[in-house]
This record gives sequence, structure tokens and C-alpha cells, in this order.
Amino acid sequence: MKKFLALLFVSAFLASCTDFTTDKELMTGLKEDISYLASDDLEGRAIGTDGEILAARYIADQFKAIGLEPKGSDKYFQVFRVNKPTNPHEQAVIGSSGEGISGRNVVGYIDNGVPYTIAIGAHYDHLGYGNEGSLYRGEPTIHNGADDNASGTAALIQLARILKEKKSNYNYLFIAFSGEENGLWGSNYYSKNSTVSTDSINYMINMDMVGRLKKENTLAINGVGTSPVWNDILDKINYDSLKLVTSESGVGPSDHTSFYLQDIPVLHFFTGQHEDYHRPSDDADKINYSGMIKVIRYIERLIDRLDDKEKLAFTKTKDDSGNSPRFTVSLGVVPDYLYDGTGMRIDGVTEGKPAASAGMQKGDIVMKLGDSTIVDMMSYMRALGAFEAGDETTVEFKRGEETKSSKIKF
Repeated sequence: MKKFLALLFVSAFLASCTDFTTDKELMTGLKEDISYLASDDLEGRAIGTDGEILAARYIADQFKAIGLEPKGSDKYFQVFRVNKPTNPHEQAVIGSSGEGISGRNVVGYIDNGVPYTIAIGAHYDHLGYGNEGSLYRGEPTIHNGADDNASGTAALIQLARILKEKKSNYNYLFIAFSGEENGLWGSNYYSKNSTVSTDSINYMINMDMVGRLKKENTLAINGVGTSPVWNDILDKINYDSLKLVTSESGVGPSDHTSFYLQDIPVLHFFTGQHEDYHRPSDDADKINYSGMIKVIRYIERLIDRLDDKEKLAFTKTKDDSGNSPRFTVSLGVVPDYLYDGTGMRIDGVTEGKPAASAGMQKGDIVMKLGDSTIVDMMSYMRALGAFEAGDETTVEFKRGEETKSSKIKF
């Protein structure tokens, strides 16, 4: 009898910890969302295009079906306009009126009638047919952006579905941003024209490229220095043996930056760059859906663990990008931003560039460039900063246990 009661207690406990949204349902939802958002029909979802409008309507329809309250300036939508200057040294002017490119954020809300709100965001726009920002060298072709960032948008929709089913001590604000690829336009506008009081936003979670979790299970979390609570909690909720690679800065090339600049604690989740980044080959069939579920469940546990907290303390961080060296040449590689060993590991090689001409391959680790020893990403960038177009030098790299050396010309 005691054994039976113990089993009954365990079963009841597990049932209480089980969410209504199962992993199987998550898998189905993620595949449906990404399949549509990254389809050729949307032509790459560039801001100001019909594809962007179709994507925005799809997201709004999902929010409505889940039962989110509209929280844009026009139902679920918050339309903004951008005047992009012809002078490259001037910044774009983002506002609600005037001429220029028209974009739209999609905003939904769960109102639990409490003082503080958690903002969860992801950008849904991409590069259209390529052009500016593309790493593809060929005729204009649809860039579907399955990982960048249909993956984050799908995760946003599924987290909305999960959190709608829960009781919470917070309200939830879900925002799909446009114009991220052009310079964080949508999140910049929203953070300065928020449809909830910015003082009520406890923290912001940003999901940008969460669809390609690799076999090492490495998950990058940026912004851990923006509140004292982050470092204390991130390892405690890591039940899936994820390899967490963290950075402190609240400033980075994604939408969490706009909220950090409003003195809001932020976290940015990212599963790493790859050779399909900003290329037409970033398609839905390459998404690691099981890996996405791990990321979503991790974020869900984070939100659950903090549900009894009040307003999180905000701390300013050193701007990691502020002291980044300037360089005018490129080796022609995609760095592995999740690599935490010595050197700079290559995640992809661009044809026709110095690295390809030198016979370098994905997985090689750059150890020396000219006279500079490469210990990490920053030292690699500093080393590049010493060269100009036409310069010749030697690159030393490891391939497995073998060290190779090759001459290159920038």
C-alpha cells in the first residue's frame, strides 16, 4: 500500500509539472509555422514587401487563435515608417508618419491583471531576394530565412501557446518585429513607442536564430550581465545538458539591444551561425526541430522559475561591440560563435575568398594570422584590422591534430 501511495504521489507530481502543450504538439506547430514563414510564397519577408505583410497576417492570426489580446496600435499591428538616408553616414529616421519604407510589428498580450509584464520577442523579417546583407554571390534569389528568423518567430508563437495555458504572476507581451535585418528598426520603434508602460516590463527575452542546435547542444545566451539574477539561475534550470555559452553585454546585433537601451534586463537566445546564414540555402528542411523544443522548454523553465520574483534589478554592461576593431578585409569565413576553445573555429567558407583559396575548410581552427596569435574571436578581429586589400600574409590553422600553414592574399 505504501509503495502504491508513493507511486501515486510521484504520478500526481509529474502530472502537475506537465504542460498542456506536449512536445509532439510543439513539433507539429513549429513545422507548420516555419514551413509557411520560410516558403517561397513569402519571397524572403523583406520589410515593406507583400511577403512581409503576409507573414505579419499569419502571425496575427496565430495570436488570435491562441487567444492573445491585440496590443498593437491598430489591433495586432504597429505600423512604422522609415526614411533611409542616401548618405551612409546618417542614421535612418524611424517614425509613425512621413515617406519611406513601411513596416509593421505584430503584438499580442496576455493580461493577468498584475503590475509587471514579461516581453518576449523575435524578428520575422528577412532579406527578400538578397541584395544588401546577403552573403550569396549570384543572381537575386529568394532568401527564405528559415533559421533567420522563422525559427525565432515560430518559437514565439509556441511560447505564447504554452504560457496562455498557465497561471502566472506576470502579464506577457509577445512581439514579432520587422526591420531587424536593416538595423533593428521595428524593435527600436516599439521600445520608444511601447503599447505597455516600459516601466512595467520586468525583462525581455529575444529569440534570434534558435533553429540549428548542433550535436554539441551548445546554446548561446547573451545579456547575462543585465541583471544579477541571470547567472544564478541559468545553470539551475539546465535539465537537458545544454552547453551554455554566455556573454554579459546587453548590446548586440539583435532586437534585445533596443530594450536594454531602455534599462530593461534582457536575454538573447541563439544556437549559432552556419554556412547557410544570409544565403538562399537557409531552408526549413535544415531546421533541428527537436533542438528547438529543447530551447523552448529551457526558456519556459526560466520564466517559471522567476514567476515568484518581483521587479528584477537592471545593471548596465560593458558594450562588447564598442571597442571592436575596424577592418576592411575579410578571410571569407563564417566564424563559429559558439566555439569556446583556443583560436577561431570556422563554421563555413565562402568560395572565391582568401580562406577558400588557401584550402581552408569548415571545422578548421585559425591559430595565427600574420604575426598575430589568435586566441579568440576578438584577437582574430584585431589581427584582421592590421591588413588592407592587396596585403599578403600567412595563416596558420589546425585541422584535427594537424597544424597547417598557407599563404593568403586579401
